[in-house]
Amino acid sequence: MVSGKMMVLSNGSGGRVDENEDLMEFVLEGPASSRLIRAANHGTPVFKVEGQIGFPVIMLTAGIHGNELPPQIAALKLADEICGLEITGTVYIIPFAVPHATMKNSRRFKGFDMNRAASKGGSISNDILRATETFKVDAVADFHSTKPMSNPGVESVFCSRKPCFESFKIAKYITDVTSSKIIPYDRAGTFYSGAFEDECNLHGIPSVTCEVVSKNCEVTPGSCERSHLQMMSYLKYFKII
Repeated sequence: MVSGKMMVLSNGSGGRVDENEDLMEFVLEGPASSRLIRAANHGTPVFKVEGQIGFPVIMLTAGIHGNELPPQIAALKLADEICGLEITGTVYIIPFAVPHATMKNSRRFKGFDMNRAASKGGSISNDILRATETFKVDAVADFHSTKPMSNPGVESVFCSRKPCFESFKIAKYITDVTSSKIIPYDRAGTFYSGAFEDECNLHGIPSVTCEVVSKNCEVTPGSCERSHLQMMSYLKYFKII
């Protein structure tokens, strides 16, 4: 059994995520998720759970696009579950990267896409990037949902082979377990400049982006469960659980 520690990043990002009825309809609040929802009023909430020291330190993020609801719901569920598990290593969970955008059910924050701004100092995604370095994180998985007939439009995991080949290895493991599609690029940052995953890889932190299929601002049946399965596969790759 482990206990969790709550922190807040990016004070300007805060929002009342519980005002998003499309989100809250599917949230079953437990001790950790309730704390995360309250903390989101003040900024980007970070939930740290620590097991045996000396094992990997990993991060899971969701909600960089506030209108992609399934991974945010799945991350809350994971936060509640992980406190009841014996884990090795340390896990940082950020279910609402941009709480204000989640509150508004919006892809953007102040007119900007935070998944194209991670290279820009002062942006929320850049604040999270800098936090990975402060926390000495060994790997990151950023969770999204994609609407049908869009890019990628299918359940998938993005990764790159360079500069961190482990990005590809993580993606291969998750896709093998979940039957998601692997979408590998030769080098991070080639196609999606400023994407959080790419910037992590370019900073030497192996990272992937996991997508499940759901309409924007909605929760397609089964999408939360699929996102949760991707998250659990990521934890298992590092033998956290």
